[in-house]
Amino acid sequence: MHMDSVVEPLRTLDWDNLDAVEHVTRTALDELALDPDIVRRRLADLPDRPELMKLCEHYDILDKIVLHDDPTAGFRVRLHIFLPGYFDRPHNHRWSYASRILRGHYRHYLFGNAELDELVDPTNLRVLLAREEPVGTSYALHHSMVHAVVAEPFTASLVIRGPAVKDRFLVMDRHTGEAWWQYGAKEESAEEAARKRMSRARFAEVMGWMEEWEVY
Repeated sequence: MHMDSVVEPLRTLDWDNLDAVEHVTRTALDELALDPDIVRRRLADLPDRPELMKLCEHYDILDKIVLHDDPTAGFRVRLHIFLPGYFDRPHNHRWSYASRILRGHYRHYLFGNAELDELVDPTNLRVLLAREEPVGTSYALHHSMVHAVVAEPFTASLVIRGPAVKDRFLVMDRHTGEAWWQYGAKEESAEEAARKRMSRARFAEVMGWMEEWEVY
């Protein structure tokens, strides 16, 4: 099986129907997790795929490797590695997504399905569901759900990100009481995009981890 056949059902997926999203993406994520050669081949090809390499990102606390990008249907398949010190501030998303944990685990806090603005008081946010996401867990989350994650260092996950349905998402800090908008790549300057773009050296380092962990 190849990546293209795994993602084929995603091309006609109704991302507004979260039940369908969970079902279809879980099948795809299971295939990618249980047949690691699919991802291994894509990772080996990635240095020769500039259209994907330019989408890979490195942050102080998170690495994102783009395994597949479908500009027409608007979805992407990514590999995430959570680095030491990773924690989320409560936020929603510009897109719905699904994830499967490959290594490690994280604590997942859900605050509810809400459309918010920057006038919200983050100190009033209440956790409505707290759950552990161990290896093998998969889930789908609607873009309007406010959530946060605290990850064990070097947790790895597969993510299928749906098409963007808005230009920005809200981030809230419950400790400072601040809230602010963050925008998609289209709103970034060339300097901002360059700062987060993953270098080939960093990509090689992450690939070494994958081999060491026997994830891919």
